Amino acid sequence: MLFRLLRVAKIMRVAIRYGLDDIAISGLARPGIAKMIASLMFWRDLSKPRGMRLRQALEDLGPIFVKFGQVLSTRRDLMPPDIADELARLQDRVPPFDSNLAIAQIRKSLGAHPDDLFAQFDRVPVASASIAQVHFAVLKNGKEVAVKVLRPGMKKSIEKDIALMQIAAEWVERLWADGRRLKPREVVAEFDKYLHDELDLMREAANGSQLRRNFQGSDLLAVPEMYWDYCSTAVIVMERMRGIPISQTERLIEAGIDLKKLSRDGVEIFFTQVFRDGFFHADMHPGNIQVSIEPATFGRYIALDFGIVGTLTDFDKDYLSQNFIAFFRRDYKRVAEAHIESGWAPKETRVDELESAVRACCEPIFDRPLRDISFGQVLLRLFQTSRRFNVEVQPQLVLLQKTLLNIEGLGRQLDPDLDLWKTAKPYLERWMSEQIGWRGLIQHLKEEAPRYNQILPELPRLAHQVLSAQATRPELQTGELLKQVLAEQRRTNMLLSIGIYFGIGLAGGIVVAQILLRWSRYAW
Repeated sequence: MLFRLLRVAKIMRVAIRYGLDDIAISGLARPGIAKMIASLMFWRDLSKPRGMRLRQALEDLGPIFVKFGQVLSTRRDLMPPDIADELARLQDRVPPFDSNLAIAQIRKSLGAHPDDLFAQFDRVPVASASIAQVHFAVLKNGKEVAVKVLRPGMKKSIEKDIALMQIAAEWVERLWADGRRLKPREVVAEFDKYLHDELDLMREAANGSQLRRNFQGSDLLAVPEMYWDYCSTAVIVMERMRGIPISQTERLIEAGIDLKKLSRDGVEIFFTQVFRDGFFHADMHPGNIQVSIEPATFGRYIALDFGIVGTLTDFDKDYLSQNFIAFFRRDYKRVAEAHIESGWAPKETRVDELESAVRACCEPIFDRPLRDISFGQVLLRLFQTSRRFNVEVQPQLVLLQKTLLNIEGLGRQLDPDLDLWKTAKPYLERWMSEQIGWRGLIQHLKEEAPRYNQILPELPRLAHQVLSAQATRPELQTGELLKQVLAEQRRTNMLLSIGIYFGIGLAGGIVVAQILLRWSRYAW
């Protein structure tokens, strides 16, 4: 209780110091009260922009609030653009914690002192962030590794600060005129889940392992190997990677790295993760990306820190690919239709009106290099359009939007003349061809073969069960059966495509088999 009171007192002191009440004046339900408070505290310097004052306040409040500001910076559908831009500048740099605490954490998690586990362990950390810090070490077999150690006491600290954020979110909804639309309680709940996921380093190790497996044999991206015998929820040990931070362009040039190729490779890596794998590194800021200088992997991207990843379903990938292809072709009508067909825009939305709004957002940026484009501004205009047409902002795409902004930042540093659209379009068209062409059909047939190999032999028995049920259960009308048929047709869209190539009879049999199986369960 004492801690909470002290923490509340500090938050209030920081809020007053940076004039956070002044930031709220423009949207406060009762601005007269806020103006009176501001006049009583005339001694404060409020000449700095509001976004800068909010960023500095979060930095003063500590690592958890810094992390919260980073998450808020990705929600451009909720935040004013000047505040979102400023929060995006938050850097996750915090002082390292005592190495003795790191050693104690390792001993508790792995059951032995670092001197017994490793041939060499560097007491001085090489990197420190809000959640963990990293030490270099050498395994007894001679392999160089990086040891990531969770900050002690993080869970209790997070839970206390989250509780305060929840209280603050409730007050924002009550006092701020635009508070309900911003959904502060939902944002805090999302942040709570996100932070607790990051506290489990085994989850991060698994994410890194998955990304490494996805790019096994690739000449574009290198991902460190995880050493599972040394991994736990509070400590993970991974292969040490040697590279140059991607933000240090002068060093990259001196090392002989082709920056133009590097920028094109970055675009391909992004779209490969999104459309091929549906699993992408969602924290691709310069601090987490290096470029390899090892002879065997020279010039490849190195991905680090896998605490934040994004996933997409097949539906998401199909929706995005249709939108990207239509966008690259400037087919804004198809973009509008895809939004309505997916259910993300209300079905009563007029296609021509949504088409016109999307065209106004996107047309100005075509055929222009990255140095003349701001994705932040484009996204802002798209979000404004979304609110106008009541288009739902899909939670699973928020991380994708954040990652696209990271790609923009990297692209500006590496090659300002890069044409992102012309670089990405051939890859997307090739991916679409693989999905709906012969190769895609064969792959889907292989994936579904075991399932239908089991269903097809049961066809006669299932037919008998359904016909018997139809005869003895009058409430099972033909209309209901038709609904089942249509539902199954939607679910087996790809197999119907295969039927076009390999015979209508086979696909029809597969669909009927599925219907019979479902009806047999209902009848019995």
